[in-house]
Amino acid sequence: MSLFKKIFSTQKKESLDKGLEKTKTNFLSKLSKAVVGKSKVDDDVLDNLEEVLVSSDVGVNTTLKIIDRIEARVSKDKYLGVDELNAILREEIAGLLSETNSGVETEFTVPLVRKPYVIMVVGVNGVGKTTTIGKLAYQFKKQGLKVMLGAADTFRAAAIDQLQVWADRVDVPIIKQNMGSDPASVAFDTLSSALKQNVDVVIIDTAGRLHNKVNLMNELTKVKRVMQKVVEGTPDEVLLVLDGSTGQNAFEQAKEFTKATEVTSLAVTKLDGTAKGGVVIGISDQFQIPVKYIGVGEGMDDLQVFNKVEFVDSFFSGKR
Repeated sequence: MSLFKKIFSTQKKESLDKGLEKTKTNFLSKLSKAVVGKSKVDDDVLDNLEEVLVSSDVGVNTTLKIIDRIEARVSKDKYLGVDELNAILREEIAGLLSETNSGVETEFTVPLVRKPYVIMVVGVNGVGKTTTIGKLAYQFKKQGLKVMLGAADTFRAAAIDQLQVWADRVDVPIIKQNMGSDPASVAFDTLSSALKQNVDVVIIDTAGRLHNKVNLMNELTKVKRVMQKVVEGTPDEVLLVLDGSTGQNAFEQAKEFTKATEVTSLAVTKLDGTAKGGVVIGISDQFQIPVKYIGVGEGMDDLQVFNKVEFVDSFFSGKR
């Protein structure tokens, strides 16, 4: 039995394999073409590999880093057959992910050194932010934690309504105000209520727009400042949600949000409907922020705790 089967449940692994199917098929097909007719890893193969990685949305900078590492191994070992390239590539990608994603997480847990543990969620509209919040609430509740939501994206009435739907679906309390209300006020009320009700985890939704970086920065800073008046040191986590199907656009969103606020973790959604799953590798490497969750389907259990070992295995499955 392989390491992967020992650590991860069959159901979760099957879901991940299925979710990454388009990415894997696209990537391995390109990789096969890159080495066709070659017996060893030479400059032509490396040039082709570079093109494969960039076109798979790994990103230019991360691609160059991977190529440099493989070139170093080629130089050291003098002769590397193309049949070894897949294993080497797999090792190097796993190594890159290990630099920002330490440990092997398998459960939805939070460090409850104090209550509540506060997660502030950021991301543009349409990336699956509200759905991610709802699924997180579901998973935390399933772990026996008491969860509360805060609807601080008051810019759109739809955002408040959507979060209410998820709160009802998961059966967790939600604190909200009217559209146009001060987001910081909603955050303040949410944390105040959470303290009174001995809540374990608070998830705060925030405005999903990038029309003006200065406004966004000011708004998020104010929300954090007001929350700290209720619970010192909050938020414990700033989770940026990115749509994996947008490929390079996800890089741009990550760049803007990391400028606007201190992002501590990432969730990459919609990987099941795209061949752009390589974006997870590039974003994790370029921003040196751990990918904490990935979305690989529509089901409640299809938001998964990201694990580098499991991800790389699914990315390369069928090509040992």
